[in-house]
Amino acid sequence: MRDRLLTAFLSLIALALAIVIGAYLWSLNAINAPGPLKQPATLIIKPGSGLGAIARQLDEAGVVVNNYLFEWEARRTGQAGNLKPGEYKFEPAGSISAVLDKLVKRDVVARFVTIPEGLVTADIIKILGAAEGLMGDTDATVPDGALLPETYRYEWGDTKTAVIERMRKARETALADLWAKRAPDLPLDSPEQAMVLASIVEKETGVAAERPKVAGVFINRLKKKMKLQSDPTVIYGINPLGLDRELTRADLAAATPYNTYVVDGLPPSPIAHPGLQSIAAVLNPEATDALYFVADGTGGHAFADTLAEHNKNVARWRKLNAQAPAAAPEAKPAPAKAPAKTAPAKPKAK
Repeated sequence: MRDRLLTAFLSLIALALAIVIGAYLWSLNAINAPGPLKQPATLIIKPGSGLGAIARQLDEAGVVVNNYLFEWEARRTGQAGNLKPGEYKFEPAGSISAVLDKLVKRDVVARFVTIPEGLVTADIIKILGAAEGLMGDTDATVPDGALLPETYRYEWGDTKTAVIERMRKARETALADLWAKRAPDLPLDSPEQAMVLASIVEKETGVAAERPKVAGVFINRLKKKMKLQSDPTVIYGINPLGLDRELTRADLAAATPYNTYVVDGLPPSPIAHPGLQSIAAVLNPEATDALYFVADGTGGHAFADTLAEHNKNVARWRKLNAQAPAAAPEAKPAPAKAPAKTAPAKPKAK
């Protein structure tokens, strides 16, 4: 009788052990099996979410086949406390093991925000405000010219302030590097003056290949103590956000610190956030004798060494655009758009 009981007991132990081993092997197979997800899914794991909450969120979204199995695997591997918050994109049929690995490594979605060159701070704040996933407020007092326009990577939950600070540091680093490699004998006393001129170059032309020559024109004028006579500076002095009309003769005579038709030398601060190419162009401008430029009707500019040559270029531009004001424009580096009219123009359609 005792032998029978011992045999039965041992049989039960063997059966239980077989069940445990079988369940364990099944679990190992299950955690590496393709998951139920049919289409890519993006989930946001919020900070403070515990293992149970994360497992349920994954289960409800169809990312894993079973939340308890996910919890078991996290505990079995010692990763229960290592799951990171963030935005995750899960691919179809991802296994529990793969999902867990993604959360442990914090393989989050990379987002990007592009800040175009030549904007003012108010414009940049609007772009950051529309960037999905960026949190918090921004500092509207950031001076124009303090940030470097570029494409910046961020993650869901990052703050707008953090992105602004990265833009500020990027500008400081880039400016310091370019200032150290600047051409000799520039009529610029400081990196800050370089940023002022770079912002003018940025606003004067959108053609990257022209920037060194446009910078060369302004450098020449500074050396000769000629007024810069740049329309974008006039516009900024009237309204930093821009105008919805053409400049007038009255605008060109307006007494603002930024009106380079009136003031000598550079305006007191940048009129925009210039890009890296414009900063580089100012600190290593093209060697040229040109003192003037005007739009050539193709998106670029025609450059001239003399006033007579410049006036011919202006006449050619006016002919191309069917505009012929009675008075010839004053000698200046002409803006990318039309020379100022003698009377106010009608506002452009918004």
